[in-house]
Amino acid sequence: MIVARLLVSGGGRIDPRGLADALLEWERDLRSRGIRGLLGPSTRAALTAVAAGGALEEAGKYGTTNGAAMRIAPVGIANPADLDVLVETVVEASWVTHNTGVAFAGAAAVAAAVSAGVGGANLSEAIDFAVEAAERAAKRGNWVAAGDVAARIRWSRTMDPADVPALIGTSVATQESVPAAFAVLRHVEDPWQACCTAASLGGDTDTIAAIAGAIAGACTGAGAFPDEAVRTVTEVNDLPLPELADDLLKLRARTR
Repeated sequence: MIVARLLVSGGGRIDPRGLADALLEWERDLRSRGIRGLLGPSTRAALTAVAAGGALEEAGKYGTTNGAAMRIAPVGIANPADLDVLVETVVEASWVTHNTGVAFAGAAAVAAAVSAGVGGANLSEAIDFAVEAAERAAKRGNWVAAGDVAARIRWSRTMDPADVPALIGTSVATQESVPAAFAVLRHVEDPWQACCTAASLGGDTDTIAAIAGAIAGACTGAGAFPDEAVRTVTEVNDLPLPELADDLLKLRARTR
């Protein structure tokens, strides 16, 4: 929601300082309500550094986990499938907390698949575009030792979801959870079932299911999800999702 709102208020751009401030404010709000443990390790480390007065440019230099990929779907909705623009916006929306090639690759893969789906691509076409985006984005940011996200997404296309936890992995590592989400999508026709399957894998299930749901929704439309599930998510979390989605689509129309 933070990324989506910043995109809308920024006319399709994200100010890194504004993102850091919004994340810090969100964390303070959670703490005031006694809610802890929702921040991933990379985001927590980066925000701790920023709050202590550290340079914004240094905060995310070791951010390798999947927080950037988890929150990047709005970038895909708001941006048409222009690879250069898409990758640049992904980097802009991610580097404060996740300034590494592997994190950029994972986030770009998700954003690209969502963008392609919103543009009318089928799932196979969306995955092809995701691989291309991951390859491009992996060249940005700080290098860290990590598996190649694009290669692992390709590998996931041949894998039974039951084998995902043992072979791909389902941890918070970007190179595990992002390909895991693609593996689930490739073999489950029903988008809602894909979310449920992702949630049952173990490990960082909420992130994997969120990524799978974002891509499936983009490729099939919101109508593919059960009305009750959509209503529950919207009402329980008190989220203005239809209005925000409309605003993101208006941004997309402006950038064509």
